[in-house]
Amino acid sequence: MSAPAPSPLAIVDAEPLPRQEEVLTDAALAFVAELHRLFTPRRDELLARRAERRAEIARTSTLDFLPETAQIREGDWKVAPAPAALNDRRVEITGPTDRKMTINALNSGAKVWLADFEDASAPTWENVVLGQRNLIDAYERRIDFTDPKSGKTYALKPAEELATVVMRPRGWHLDERHLQFDGRPVPGALVDFGLYFFHNAKRLIELGKGPYFYLPKTESHLEARLWNEIFVFAQDYVGIPQGSVRATVLIETITAAYEMEEILYELRDHAAGLNAGRWDYLFSIVKNFRDGGPKFVLPDRNAVTMTAPFMRAYTELLVRTCHKRGAHAIGGMAAFIPSRRDAEVNKVAFEKVKADKDREAADGFDGSWVAHPDLVPIAMASFDAVLGDKPNQKERLREDVSVAPGDLIAIDSLDARPTYEGLRNAVQVGTRYIEAWLRGLGAVAIFNLMEDAATAEISRSQIWQWINAGVVFENGEKATPELARKVAAEELAAIRAEIGEDAFAAGKWQQAHDLLLHVSLDADYADFLTLPAYDQLVG
Repeated sequence: MSAPAPSPLAIVDAEPLPRQEEVLTDAALAFVAELHRLFTPRRDELLARRAERRAEIARTSTLDFLPETAQIREGDWKVAPAPAALNDRRVEITGPTDRKMTINALNSGAKVWLADFEDASAPTWENVVLGQRNLIDAYERRIDFTDPKSGKTYALKPAEELATVVMRPRGWHLDERHLQFDGRPVPGALVDFGLYFFHNAKRLIELGKGPYFYLPKTESHLEARLWNEIFVFAQDYVGIPQGSVRATVLIETITAAYEMEEILYELRDHAAGLNAGRWDYLFSIVKNFRDGGPKFVLPDRNAVTMTAPFMRAYTELLVRTCHKRGAHAIGGMAAFIPSRRDAEVNKVAFEKVKADKDREAADGFDGSWVAHPDLVPIAMASFDAVLGDKPNQKERLREDVSVAPGDLIAIDSLDARPTYEGLRNAVQVGTRYIEAWLRGLGAVAIFNLMEDAATAEISRSQIWQWINAGVVFENGEKATPELARKVAAEELAAIRAEIGEDAFAAGKWQQAHDLLLHVSLDADYADFLTLPAYDQLVG
C-alpha cells in the first residue's frame, strides 16, 4: 500500500528537539494521521463505554463473566504460536526509554525489556520523541551514553546477548497535546505505537524479531478488538506479513479480569500473552467499587500481597486462561531497588523477591518482571529451577483452578484494615512521585522501591476511598479531608527539612502537594491522576 501524502493540517506544537527530524518524518506523520483518522472515533466511543460500565458497577456493586461471550469461553481455539524471540520470557525488565536505561535494559541479561512510554515515563514531548530516537539508534547499533557525573561509558553488548524489546504505548485515555491533526490532539497510544511501528517494524523482522507490544489499561475485549484492527491495518500499510505483530495485554483493570479469554480471542492472531499488573489492578478495584460500601475498602497497599485470596483468584485465573489458549502468563513486578549503602536492607528484600518469584514459577507463570538489573539473576534462578531447559511451562494447564465471579472482588476476604501509617505512606509516596513526574520523570526510586504512575494512582485512590468510607484508624482518628491535609502538610515540611531550602525551592513540591490533595479530596473522582497532572506537565 502506498503511503498518502502528509496531512496539511498536521501541527507539531513544541520546541524543536535534537534530531527530531529522524523521528517526525513526513511519512511517519502521515501514518500517524491515518491511524488517527481511522481509529480515534472508535477510541472515543470505547472511552464513553467505560463511563457507562462504571455507572452500572456503581448501581449493582458487582461484576460477572459476560453471558453474551460464553461461546468464546467454551470454544476450542488457541492464539498464534509464539515467535522464537518471544518463546522464552522467564525474566523481563521494565523501564523508560532514556538513553542510559535503553542500554542497561538491553544489556541486563533479561530475556525481554518492556520499553515503556506509559507509566514509567512522564509524557513530556522530549521523552516521547527522544525515546523513539533511542530505540531506533539501539536497533541500528549507534547508541552509547557517558554519564556526565561519573564519566562512566555505556555501550551495547553483542546482539545475541540483548533482551527482546516489547514496547508499551500510553493508555487509551491520554491525548498527545503536542501533535494535532484536523484540529484535535492525537491519542498518545497512536502516537507511541505509530512512530515506533513505522520506523522499526521492517527492521525488527530483519533482525529476527518483530514489532512486539504491551497493551496497558485495557478494560474490555472490545478495546482489544480495536487494537487488533490497528495491527491489521498497520501491517498492510508498511507491507509486512499479517501476524508479525505480537501483543501482551496487561490485565490491570478489574473489568478486564472478567474478559481474559475474550481479550485473547480478539487478538488471537497477534496475541502473545497476559500479564498480572498489581498496583493498577488495585487502583481499578477502588475506582470501580469506590462507593460499594465497607466490604470493598482496601487496607494499606503493602498489606495487599499476591497471596490475598482475591489476588490469588486473579493470578490463578490468568495462568489457567493463558495456558488453556496457548499464551504466555507473565507475573508481576519486583520493584525493589538495591541499596548501595545497606547490605541488610538488600538481604531482606532479596529474600522477599526470591519468595515472590518462586511462588509465581510454582504457580505456572512463564516469566515475571523486575525493575532493576540486580534482580535479574534472582528472578532467573526461580524460573530456571522450575523450567530447566524448557522455554516456558504452557503445558501446565492448571485445570485444578476454579474461580467464581465473586472470588475476584472478595476484598473482605483479606484480614487487614487501613492504618494511620498507611495513610501517611500514601501521602509520602504520592507527593514524592507526583513531584518527580511533574519534572518529567516517570520511574522514581522512593524508599528503595521503583515506583511508577500506578503507585500514585493507588495512593490517592486509597486516601479518597478511606475518607469517603469514613474509615477509623487504629489510633482512633477518622479519615477526613482535614486529617489528610494535616498529614500532607507535615510530610511537605519533613521533605523541606530533609532536602534543604534550595532543593525544595528548585523542585515542584508545593505543586505536587496541591495536586495530590486535589485528586484525593475532590468529590468528583478523577478517572486518572495523569489527566489533571498532564495539564501541569512542562514540556
